[in-house]
Amino acid sequence: GFSQEDSTIVSELQLAITDLAKRRVGALIVIEQKTALGDIAATGTRIDGVISAPLVENIFEPNTPLHDGAMIIRDSRLYAAGCILPLTQREDISSQLGTRHRAAIGMTENSDAVVLVVSEETGNISIVSNGQIERNFNAISARAKLGKLLLSDTEAETDSPVLARLKSMNPFGKVKGKEAKEANESENKNSR
Repeated sequence: GFSQEDSTIVSELQLAITDLAKRRVGALIVIEQKTALGDIAATGTRIDGVISAPLVENIFEPNTPLHDGAMIIRDSRLYAAGCILPLTQREDISSQLGTRHRAAIGMTENSDAVVLVVSEETGNISIVSNGQIERNFNAISARAKLGKLLLSDTEAETDSPVLARLKSMNPFGKVKGKEAKEANESENKNSR
């Protein structure tokens, strides 16, 4: 799951894929959700690093040891890279989509992971979840889609901490009763 720094991580990933796309550097990034991807991570090299756009971009730089294969993100950390994903067996996938895209689709058919793909042929950004691929994202639409997939949990009855925090930052979100009073009091203290 995603923790405190979530929106920062979404921003770093968005910066990385936008830049990789501009330079036509291929990338495959798997964001682990509830399905544990330990067996997939084991096919690559363990990194366990802080996620930053430069690090993500560096790993996918052509002719470096880890650029081929997938990066796994787990618990807001860059967990592993150079990992091998299962390819989808589906026949109906556009012939324009290469191995990276087939791997991304295969990965999301068997897990709840969210996968980002940058095509080195076209510089196209795709986002894949539940076996469905959406293509032609730009920086802004990619950020919005990632935010939607990673920062809110629509299934849950109760708001996730992240969603609650986003709502508390929303100036139009109405906060009722005691919380509103406390929020106002602490704001007044701060403004003195």
